[in-house]
Parts: sequence; C-alpha cells; structure tokens
Amino acid sequence: MKKELKKRIVTSIILMAIVLNCLFINNYSWLLLLVLVSSICLFEFISLIKKIWRKKPVIILSMTLSFLFLCLFIHTAYKFRVDEGVDAILFFLGICIFSDIGGYIVGKSIGGVKLTKISPNKTVSGSLGSFLFSLFPLGILMFLGLKENFSEKIILFCLLISLACQLGDLIISYFKRLANVKDTGKILPGHGGMLDRIDGVIFAIPSLLIISSLT
Repeated sequence: MKKELKKRIVTSIILMAIVLNCLFINNYSWLLLLVLVSSICLFEFISLIKKIWRKKPVIILSMTLSFLFLCLFIHTAYKFRVDEGVDAILFFLGICIFSDIGGYIVGKSIGGVKLTKISPNKTVSGSLGSFLFSLFPLGILMFLGLKENFSEKIILFCLLISLACQLGDLIISYFKRLANVKDTGKILPGHGGMLDRIDGVIFAIPSLLIISSLT
C-alpha cells in the first residue's frame, strides 16, 4: 500500500510540473499538451469500447463521437487560456482537484449510502464532500486577499464545475464497469490510465460553455 501511494504521489508531482510548465510557457505549449493528452485519452476510450462492443458500426460511431467531444475539449481549454489567462485556468483546475480530494476524503471518512450502482465506491457523503471542497480555491483566494467575498455567481460556478467533474467520473466508471476493467490504461504509475486521472476535467472544461452562460 505504501509503495502504491508513493507511486501516486511521484506521478502526481511529475504531472503537475508538466501541466504548469506547458500552461505558463505560451498558448502553443498549452495546445500541444491538450492535443497529446486528448490523443492518449481517445486511444484508452477506444480500447474500452472494443472490450464492450464487437460490432464495427458501434465502434466507429463511438470513435467518431469521442473524437468530436475531445476536439471540443481542446478548443474550449485553449480558448479559455487565451481569453481568460493562466490565473483562470489555475483556479478552474484547483476546483477540479479539490472536488476530487473532497470526494475521496469525506467518502472514505464517513461512508454511508451508496451514490449509484455504477461505481460502488462512491457515496452520497463523498459527493457532498466534493461540492464542499470545490469552494476551497475560492477560500484560498480570499485568504490571499485576491478575492473580496463569496458572491453567488462564483459559488454557483464552483459547484457546477464540481458537478461536471463528478458526472465525468461516473460516466467513465460506467464504461469501465461494462468493459469489466479497473483502469483505462497503465500509462500513469499508481493511477492507471490518463483517462482515469482526468476524466472529470475532460467533462468539466466543455461544460464551461454552458456554465459561463448560467453564471
């Protein structure tokens, strides 16, 4: 268990360093990272699909839809950096990360009623923990004096991003359950596949198109 935890921590640090470097260098390095990550996720998702369905028309349709969705992901994430800047991306990623952490900590600590049969490890308490922890980045900004207060719009923004992350996690968990696999791949030591690590982010970023109009 300690060895596995060590792998997860080292992998997370390396991933964070890569993401931050590509994010801060310029728009093109950010775009390159998005394309590379999306390509890996597409490959992993197609591998899942092939384990679930054997008919070629279904596989081709799934490949096409997932490719188009990832194109939307790349476009939205790139445009978000260009239009809003690095700080906005960091705030967004902070919401996703804390939402994930909150779900894990609260879910493990409290447990209780299962959220859905799709992912047996997920609980209602964990989901509520995700929503609660998604507000932590806003609290950090207030502590640093970069934000004056909790406005209704920014709170709604954080909660909706958390919801999108949780839905993304559940959707990929559903496909893994159908394929009868634990992880989408083995590219990330201690984490499994790329899709295992960023499934929530992949769904949360395109949702910005809707969330921005609501907030």
